[in-house]
Amino acid sequence: MLGKFEELVIVLVIILVLFGGKKLPQLARGIGESVREVRKGFAGETDDKKPDGKTSVGSASQDTRPKV
Repeated sequence: MLGKFEELVIVLVIILVLFGGKKLPQLARGIGESVREVRKGFAGETDDKKPDGKTSVGSASQDTRPKV
């Protein structure tokens, strides 16, 4: 039975054979950019909240009906 490290080495060797040495830096750069965008997206969700815990967009507690 293989351990986690051996499995990782085998997967990396297979990736190296499939994509070749020249494509790996481009592949890694693309993955890094994707991870950065996902992190920005998650950070954007938490930035939408005000300090009092209410969201800044369409809060249900605000009464938007015209006063008569």
